[in-house]
Amino acid sequence: MIEKRDFYINGQWVAPAVANDCDVIDPSTEEICAVISLGGQADTDAAVAAAKEAFKTWGFTSKAERLELIESIFDAYNKRAEDLAQAMSLEMGAPIDLSRSSQVGAGSWHIKNFIRAFKGFEFDKTLGDHAPNDRLLYEPIGVTALITPWNWPMNQVTLKVVAAAAAGCTMVLKPSEVAPLSSIVWTEIMHEAGTPAGVYNMVNGDGVGVGSQLTSHPDVDMVSFTGSTRAGIAISKAAADTIKRVALELGGKGANILFEDADEKAVKRGVLHMMQNTGQSCNAPSRMLVQSSIYDRVVEEAAEVAGKVQVGPASEEGRHIGPVVNELQWTKIQDLIQTGIDEGARLVAGGTGRPEGLNKGYYVKPTVFADVTPDMTIAREEIFGPVLSIMKFDTEEEAVEVANDTVYGLTNYIQTQDGARANRVARQMRSGMVEMNGTSRAAGSPFGGYKQSGNGREGGILGIEDFLEVKAVSGWSND
Repeated sequence: MIEKRDFYINGQWVAPAVANDCDVIDPSTEEICAVISLGGQADTDAAVAAAKEAFKTWGFTSKAERLELIESIFDAYNKRAEDLAQAMSLEMGAPIDLSRSSQVGAGSWHIKNFIRAFKGFEFDKTLGDHAPNDRLLYEPIGVTALITPWNWPMNQVTLKVVAAAAAGCTMVLKPSEVAPLSSIVWTEIMHEAGTPAGVYNMVNGDGVGVGSQLTSHPDVDMVSFTGSTRAGIAISKAAADTIKRVALELGGKGANILFEDADEKAVKRGVLHMMQNTGQSCNAPSRMLVQSSIYDRVVEEAAEVAGKVQVGPASEEGRHIGPVVNELQWTKIQDLIQTGIDEGARLVAGGTGRPEGLNKGYYVKPTVFADVTPDMTIAREEIFGPVLSIMKFDTEEEAVEVANDTVYGLTNYIQTQDGARANRVARQMRSGMVEMNGTSRAAGSPFGGYKQSGNGREGGILGIEDFLEVKAVSGWSND
């Protein structure tokens, strides 16, 4: 079991005001792998008070001072890469090779990109040549509550913590109680990097407890949340009483449109992308929309690719997928797979139950449904597991209509060799991101969605701007 660490408040590790232990479960074995403490109101208040006091100085530090801290965080992060990889593999079931490459790599990539964006960021700008004595000052919003999920722990922690620090904000991090171990390592990194006392604080807790306390706290100026749409709605309502800013990165139901001229790797790429991280990604391409002329071939190929995806323990090296995070998620996914069968979708790979030879652990069969229609539950609900729904379309207009027929709007995907069509369809997608022909977003490209997928943007310049207020000053002296 992992050594127990409690809360980090005002630059030091502290015990909870009231003991309230919570087990952390290894999803590969269903065994307890660690015990953490869940915070209460007194712990939340102490962390917020420390952040509020620290803001009096950190909020007015120079750009050079903040950059020095972020660069120190980057160095400390890379030194602790293996510790982070082991923690994430254990707590949320990412296979160790994936944890080392993608889970840890996402965090280092974001920190590096923030350093690049921050160096070129202007916190003091003129309004324009027409108004030489008017200035726009970009200033930190204040005390921020950062609430992160379990599925991509360091991806989300770095996107929030580093952006807030760059902006000059102070913060209280509440990681998911399901997967808190990597955030304990991260907190050690923040300490090792020399973060001033109170600038960064961490309190473990659940959404009902610490999450709600932070969201409604009168001394918290902003909440940045990544998680379910249901929780995002609740947070928005709770924050409304104090008119605090709320930035949300929520669920998704991405459409991956395969036109008849899609490249030869498009099907395999789409299936494997869906299965990555065991389907536990909000931007997963979970709906594969296929033009009717190539539909039968694509279904056959997709089933074949999914059938070759191996499933195994997170501790084993290799290119397999691991378990889903816990029993609650496993049961939800099983129910949705059964619902797909009951509603008439054609099961061409996978299905209910654990894969053969895996009788313990929250393992799910890589599953593919064909002949899915837009009204089916599996076409509308975010499953958050390795389950792909394939749908048929005839025309470009139909593909766009079906792709947009969802409450979500995070990421959509387009596969075609017709550049004009790709651009045309991308403009019509009601989503915050569109990726075409396997081209990933570039460094600093903002991550975020439309509709019930959220309202914030994370990463790069826009990620820093999310944590800033804009002050208009007239009569500025240019002497």
